[in-house]
Formats: sequence, C-alpha cells, structure tokens
Amino acid sequence: MKSTSTFVINSIAAAAFAGLMLSGCGEEQQTKKEEQFAIPVEISTVAEGQVSSYYSTTATLEAPEEANVATRIAGVIEHIYVEEGDRVTKGQVLARIDARQQRYELAHNEAEVRILSQELERYRKMKNPEFISADSVSKLEYSLQSAIAQRDLAALQVTESEIRSPIDGVIASRFVKEGNMAKEFDKLFYLVQQDELYGIMHLPEQQLASLKLGQEAQVYRNKTDHIAATVLRISPVIDSTSGTFKVTLSVPNQQNLMKAGMFTRVQLKYDTHNDVPVVPYNAVINQDDTQALYVIQDGKAQRREVKLGYRQDDKVEVISGIKPGEQVVVRGQHNLKDQSLVEVLSPLSLTAAK
Repeated sequence: MKSTSTFVINSIAAAAFAGLMLSGCGEEQQTKKEEQFAIPVEISTVAEGQVSSYYSTTATLEAPEEANVATRIAGVIEHIYVEEGDRVTKGQVLARIDARQQRYELAHNEAEVRILSQELERYRKMKNPEFISADSVSKLEYSLQSAIAQRDLAALQVTESEIRSPIDGVIASRFVKEGNMAKEFDKLFYLVQQDELYGIMHLPEQQLASLKLGQEAQVYRNKTDHIAATVLRISPVIDSTSGTFKVTLSVPNQQNLMKAGMFTRVQLKYDTHNDVPVVPYNAVINQDDTQALYVIQDGKAQRREVKLGYRQDDKVEVISGIKPGEQVVVRGQHNLKDQSLVEVLSPLSLTAAK
C-alpha cells in the first residue's frame, strides 16, 4: 500500500515538474520572440545642405502706380474702347466723349483768328500810316491774341474728348457705360500698374538693426508658393504709438500672380548657413525640452540628443549630435526606444535638401 502511495506521489511531482519546465520554456520562447520583433521604419541619410534664418511677418501689397482717370469736359460717352482687366499703355485712348459742340466752337474761333489776322495785315500794309492810329492797331493785336487763346482752348477741349491712359497698367474698374452723360471731372476708370508691387510691412523697432536695403524676402501667395522679393525702402522713423517702423518690399509680378490689396505672409531672410548637416524636421522628437533623433547602427535605433540650428520650411540644421552620412529614422520614430530592433522599409535621400 505504501509503495502504491509513493508511486502516485512521485507521478504527481513528475507531472508538476514537467508542467513547470514546459511553462518556463514557453515564457522563454515568448521572450525570445518579443526580443526578435523588429519595428518597421523609414530612414534618411544625413547630408550637408544650406539653411537660412527667417523672420516671419505679414504685408499688404500696394500698386506703385495707380490713377483715377476723369474727364475734363462734360458730354455723352460716345464710345468705350477697353474693359476691366485689359492691359493698356500710356497715351492709349480709353473712351471718347461726343465733342461736336467743342468742334463747332473750334471752327468758329479759327475763323475769327483768320479774320483778325487778315485785318491786322491789311493795316500794316497801308501806305499812309497817318490814317491809322496806333491805338487801333494795338486793340486789333489784342483782339487777335484773345481769339488765338480761345481757339487753342477749343482745340484743347476737342483733344480732351478722347480719354487717354496716363500710365501703363491694367483697367481695374470701369465706372461708366456708353451713352451715359459724364459731368466735368467725373471718374471714368481706375488703373493700376501691377508688374511690380510694393509690400508694406510694419516691424518692431528691435528688427531695425537686422535689416538692410536689398535684403532677400519671400512673399507667399498661398501656403506653399512664394515669390522672391527684396527690401526697397526702410523708414528711419519709429512710430511712437505702435513702436514699429515701415519697410517697403519690391515684389516682382510680371506674371500677375499677386494683386494689389492682397494681405500676404512674408519671411525676411536674415542669415544663411552653408554645408551644414540637415535633416527633415519631422524626424526630430521633442520631449522634456530636449530634441533627439534615432540613428541606425547595427540594425538598431540609437537615441541621440541633438542641438538644432536654423529651420527652413521642412528641414532643420543639426549643430551637434550627428554627422553627415549617418542614417536617421524619419518615419516610425515615435514607436522606438533606445536600442530598439528595426526593420528598414525604404531608405530616402536628403540630397534634395541642398
């Protein structure tokens, strides 16, 4: 009976030991499996590039030349030759006013000038000057001069019946239609010259020391597209009310991509660092007031704290912590820990950052 009980006890113990052994092997295999699990990442090779420092602000675009075209004579608009959006040149006829009355007055004044000129010439050819008083000749000369002035004024009014553009530009607004009655000095058109625009900025006085004429700037017409501009004028006066000073940018606009009156974002270029390590900004991990990158070494991700410099768009300068030629994780880095095993999916190149 004892031997039977001993056999049962030994069997139970053997079974328990076997269970423990199997359990330990399972845990060891699970641990080994977890240790071998690789996190998928995308990497990029650190290259040397160029990064600039910018000051971001806003500006309002203005046309350097603009004109309100008005009529100097009253009359009915006989014909309009241009429409809004048309490009015109200086001196081009924009509209014509019915000037029949002015032409009649011109013809009348021309006839009067001819009569007085003939009368004065006849007096001067008379052989007996004693029959003509000097006073009569003086009055006739004065009348002729007055008639000539009236003739020239009538000719000017006929000329001004053709409304001409005072500048090269674009018709921004048209305020009349054919057949309308225009009064003297009524505004007919509004013109702007937009081949070049002025970007008007007001910057804090602390920025005055960092600006200079000809300094480069980028004027954005949307979130991504921008136009290269330069600093044209810097006001030497600080507005005591706002503590700002006025800066004017010269913005090329030959393709007419920008419009006068637009409110735009501007980046003023202050400085440029050449041949420095550059990485995509989204590769940087910001945590506890420190910046870090994951560098690939021997199939593992090594966490490196780095010091950053200038940032431009989606790239950033790395002052210390990495070297050109090293490979950094640019996607999947938020799933990593120091010395994590990684699986590289598709290496990228930073040569475009130059």
